[in-house]
Amino acid sequence: MARFFIHRPVFAWVIALITMLVGALGLSSLAIEQYPQISPTTVRVSAAYNGASSEIVASSVTSVIEDAMTGIDGLIYMTSNSTPGSASVSLTFDDSVDADIAQVQVQNKLQLVTSQLPDVVQQQGVQVARSTSSILLVGALTSPDGRYSTVELGDLISQLIEDPVKRTPGVGSIQTFGAGYAMRIWLDPMKMVQYSVTPADITSAVAQQNTNVTVGSLGAQPTAEGQRLTVSVSAQSQFSTVEEFERILLRVDPDGATVFLGDVAEIEIGQESYGGASRHNGNPAAGFAVNLATGANAVDTAAAVRETIGALAGALPEGVEIVYPYDTAPFVEESINQVYHTLAEAVVLVFLVILVFLQSWRATIIPVVAIPVVLLGTFAVLSVAGYSINTLTMFALVLAIGLLVDDAIVVVENVERVMEEEGLGPVEATEKSMDEITSALVGIVLVLSAVFLPMAFMSGATGVIYRQFSITIITAMVLSLGVAVILTPAMCASLLKARTHGEAKFAPARWFNRNLDRATNGYVGIVGRMVKRPLRMLLILVAIGYGVFAMFDRLPGSFLPDEDQGVALVIIQGPDGSTTQQTQALVEKVESYLLNEESDTVESVFAALGFSFGGSGQNNAMVFVKLRDYEAREGFDIASLVQRANGHFFMTNRSGQIFVLQPPAIQGMGTSSGFEMYLIDQTGAGQDALAEAANRLVATAQADGRVTGIRGNESATQTSLKLQIDQQKAAAFGLSVPEVNAMLSVIFAGREVNDFALGNDLRPVIVQGEAASRSQPEDINRWYARNSNGEMVSFGAFSDQVWEQEPKALARYGGTRALSLSGAAAQGLSSGDAMAAMEEMVADLGGGYGTAWTGLSYQERLSGNQAPLLFAMSALVVFLALAALYESWSLPLAVMMTVPVGILGALAAALWFGQSNDVYFKVGLLTTIGLASRNAILIVEFAEAQRALGKSLIDSALIASRQRLRPILMTTFAFIMGVLPLAIASGAGAGAQNSIGIGVLGGMASAAAIGIFLVPVFYVAVMTLTQRTKRRAVPARPAES
Repeated sequence: MARFFIHRPVFAWVIALITMLVGALGLSSLAIEQYPQISPTTVRVSAAYNGASSEIVASSVTSVIEDAMTGIDGLIYMTSNSTPGSASVSLTFDDSVDADIAQVQVQNKLQLVTSQLPDVVQQQGVQVARSTSSILLVGALTSPDGRYSTVELGDLISQLIEDPVKRTPGVGSIQTFGAGYAMRIWLDPMKMVQYSVTPADITSAVAQQNTNVTVGSLGAQPTAEGQRLTVSVSAQSQFSTVEEFERILLRVDPDGATVFLGDVAEIEIGQESYGGASRHNGNPAAGFAVNLATGANAVDTAAAVRETIGALAGALPEGVEIVYPYDTAPFVEESINQVYHTLAEAVVLVFLVILVFLQSWRATIIPVVAIPVVLLGTFAVLSVAGYSINTLTMFALVLAIGLLVDDAIVVVENVERVMEEEGLGPVEATEKSMDEITSALVGIVLVLSAVFLPMAFMSGATGVIYRQFSITIITAMVLSLGVAVILTPAMCASLLKARTHGEAKFAPARWFNRNLDRATNGYVGIVGRMVKRPLRMLLILVAIGYGVFAMFDRLPGSFLPDEDQGVALVIIQGPDGSTTQQTQALVEKVESYLLNEESDTVESVFAALGFSFGGSGQNNAMVFVKLRDYEAREGFDIASLVQRANGHFFMTNRSGQIFVLQPPAIQGMGTSSGFEMYLIDQTGAGQDALAEAANRLVATAQADGRVTGIRGNESATQTSLKLQIDQQKAAAFGLSVPEVNAMLSVIFAGREVNDFALGNDLRPVIVQGEAASRSQPEDINRWYARNSNGEMVSFGAFSDQVWEQEPKALARYGGTRALSLSGAAAQGLSSGDAMAAMEEMVADLGGGYGTAWTGLSYQERLSGNQAPLLFAMSALVVFLALAALYESWSLPLAVMMTVPVGILGALAAALWFGQSNDVYFKVGLLTTIGLASRNAILIVEFAEAQRALGKSLIDSALIASRQRLRPILMTTFAFIMGVLPLAIASGAGAGAQNSIGIGVLGGMASAAAIGIFLVPVFYVAVMTLTQRTKRRAVPARPAES
C-alpha cells in the first residue's frame, strides 16, 4: 500500500485533509466536561414526618421503603438515614443501568407501598430524584449595606430563585439555607385554657375560613328569557393580613360571646423555619446549594444555573447582591485548560526533539504533520462514539502525542539511513525503507493497541475511566499507522534530499552526531560483551522482577489523587443539645481563623447553620470555603490549608468537633475526599452495642496514627425527653389518645395548615405553641387537652416525663443496621492505607461487625480487585499479538522479558516522588508495557531480517542494535518530552497529571537506559534455546547400510 501512495502524493494529502475536516466537525460537536459519567447512578427517596423521632421514622417510613426496593435490577448497594422528622433512602446502581430507567423502577416499587406509609407522610408526598450527594455550587444573597435581614433575603430566594433553579437542566436537587416568610400563629396555653380551646379547634378553623370559595356566577346557562346580566360570584378569598387571621372565629357561645383566634394566639408574619441561619464572611445572608443530577454535565449545569439567576437579577431589589461562595465548575474549566496547555507544550517539545535528531526542517516537518491529522481524526472517532472532551481523553491524547509520531519518526529515520548508506534517491529509498519496516510498524501498533484493549472491558467507575483511555489511544495508534503508511512515505519521497549526518551545517549538530556515533559504538560494544553472558543477564532480570514485586508492595494504593479544586468544606458539630447561638460561636471561630489567619489563601466563607452532611439540627453547621485564584495563591495549596486548619482547631477547640475537608475528586462520588464506610451490625447486636463499637473504633483510629479526621456521621446520640401517656388515666379523664398525640405534634413540631397571600405569592400558615411555653420540661404541664365532657385537663394529670438517650440518626446499609464513618489518611499515607487500617481495626472489634465501603472508597476497592486481572490480560493479549506477528511462540518472550525493566522505573519514580498506585498510575504502567515492548520490537524485527540474510544470531542482534539505536532514542526522547509537561504540572488538575506523567516518565527512562541493553541479550538467549530445542526434537536419521 505504501508504494501506491509514494507515487500518488496528492491522493495521500486528500485522505489526510478529509480526515482533518471530519475531525474539525467532530471537535465542534464534542461536549466539554471534567469527567465522563463516572459516578454510578444514584436515586434518592426522601420523605418528611414532622415531629417523629428517628426510631419512629425508621420503623414506619424508612423500613417500608427499603423493603419495597428489593429485587431492583443493577442495584449495587442501598443506604438509608432516619433522622427526627425525615427519612432518606439512597440506591446506587451499576453503570449498566440507565439513570431514567433506574428512577422509574424506584418510583414503580414505591407506588406499591405508598399506602402503608403514615397519612401525614402521604399527604406531604414522597420525593424521588436522581441526585448526586456532592454539591456542585452554592449561591447566596447578601446585603452589603445591611439593608435587608436574613429573613428578607431568604424570602427572595424562596420567591424568585428556588423554583427556576430547580427547573434548570442538570440540577438534581436544591437545598436552601434561609427561610422565607410564613404566617406564624403562636398558641398561648393559658388563654386557650381560659377559652377552652384546643389546637385542633384552631387548625380546623384556619383550614375552613382561610380558603378560596368559588360560588359560580349570576346569569349562567341555562338562563331565563331576557337575561341581561352575567357576572361571577365569589364568597370568600384567602386572607393576607395579620388582622384578618386575628378575626378568624373559633366559637360562638349560646350567650352570643365570641372567641377569635387573636384572643388565644399571637399572630405575626415571621419565618417559615427557625432551624438555621446563613452568613457570608460573617454577615447575614441566605443561600442555596445545588446538587448535580446523575449523568449531568457539571460545567454546563453550573453555567445554566448562573444564567438562570442572571436573568432574575433584575428582579432583585437594590442593595441585594448574588455571590457564589462555593463553585466546583471553575476548577473543571481550569483543569481542562491546563491539559490544553500541556498538550500544546508536548507538541512543541516533541517537535524540538525530532529537530535535534533529524537536523533538517524537511525531515522534521514530516512527523510533525502527523500530529494534527491523528489528533483531529481521533476527535472524529470520539464524536461518533459519543465521547466528550474531558480530562481523561485529553490525558490520553497527551500520551498519544509521543506515540503517534513514533511511526512517522521510524519511517523518516529509516529512509534517511537507506539514502545515506546505499546512496539511493528519495523515492527508491522510501520504497525500500517501507519494505523493511512496515511489518515493524504494524507490530508496534498491534502491541500498543493490545496493551490498552483489555481496559475497555473493565466494569464500574474504573472501567469508565479505562475505556476513555483505551478508545482514545487505540484510535490514535491506528490512525498513526495509517499516516505512517499513506502520508509519511508520500512526503518522504517528495521532500527529503540525500545527505549524510556528517554533512550537518551547524557545529552543534555535528557535535551531537559525533557524540551519538560514539555512544552507538560504545553501546554496541557493551551489548557484544553482554550477549556472551546470558546467564548473568537472566539473573539481573530475576533481580529486577524481585524489585518490581517489592516496590509494588511498598507503593500505597488509592483510587484517584486528591485535587486542589479551589474550594474546601468545614463540618461543625457542637456538643449534644447545643443551641443555634452556641453553634454560631463555633462558626464565628472558624470564620475568624480562615478570613484572618489564612487570608493569603481564602477569599470568602459561607456558613450554613443547622445543616451538615452528618445531619441537621441546632448543633450542626457547615462552612463552604472559597479559595483565591490559583495565580493569586501560588505556593498555598488546599492540602496545606486543610492540614493547618485541622491542626489549629484540634489544638484550640474544646467544644464540639470541627473538620476541614476537601471535596471529592469526582462529582457525585461521596461528599468529601478521604474514605466513607459503614460499620455493619451483622449479628443483630442492637443499636446501643453498635454505637459502643463505633465509639471504640473511632477511639482506636484516633490513636492509631494512620487515619485522621475520623468521624461518625450518625453515631452521636442525643438526650431526649420522652412523654409517657398513661392510657388508663387518659381514658378515665375522657381523653382520646390519638387526639392528644395530634395536639402534641401541633404544639411542639408545628403544623402547616394552608397558605396565605403575600404579594403575588402564597406563603404557608403554620400553627405552633409559643416559644415561652415550650422551653422547659415543666412547660409541658401548662398545656391542656379537652375531654369528652368539655373539661380542660392538664398534661401533668395523665403523663410522666422520662429522660433518655436516643440515636440522633439511624442508618442502615442494605437493610441492615449500620453506622456511617468517614475520615482520611494521615499525612504521607494513601486512602488505600487508611482503608486497610480501618478494616484491621474493625476485625479487632470482634462481635461480628463488618465493613462496607461507599462512594469513592467502593470504587477504589473494585479497582484494586480488577487490577491484577487487567495487567494479566494485557500481558496475555500482547504476547498473543506478538506470537501472531512473528508466527512464533518463543520470539515474543524476547520482547516481553524487557517489560519488567520499564515497570521497575515507573515504580521507582512513583515512590521517589510520593505518588500512589491509583487509576492514573495503572494507565501509565500499561503505557510503559507497550512502549518497552515497542523498543524491543524495533530491535527484534531488524535482527530477524538480518538472520534471514544468513547472519549469525549474535551478529544479527548487534547489527540491529546499531541500526535501531538512533530511532529508539529519538522516539523515546520524543515520548519523554511529550509527557514531561504532565509530570511537572501544577495548579488545577495537577494531581492527576503528575500521577500519570511521573510513572510513564520513569518507566520510559528505565526502558531506554537499561532495557535497550537487555533486548539483544534476551533475543539471542531465547532464539538459541529455541534452536536447541528444535534440534533435540528432530530424531536422528538411521545410518545407511
